[in-house]
Amino acid sequence: MMIPVRCFTCGNVIAEHWEEFKSRAREGDEDPEKVLDELGVERHCCRRMMVSHKDLVDVVSPYQ
Repeated sequence: MMIPVRCFTCGNVIAEHWEEFKSRAREGDEDPEKVLDELGVERHCCRRMMVSHKDLVDVVSPYQ
């Protein structure tokens, strides 16, 4: 799995929030904005990075 470790723009570490964000916002029914607020991700660039990141593992290796 490819997780975003740092924000490309500001360099903040965002890997610590990725799994919870993914499980709550991407695969769940919660609003991504609300989840990011609760996780404490405040910078716009970091929020954009979390929302726009796509795991490519399923695309690159469909045969597991």
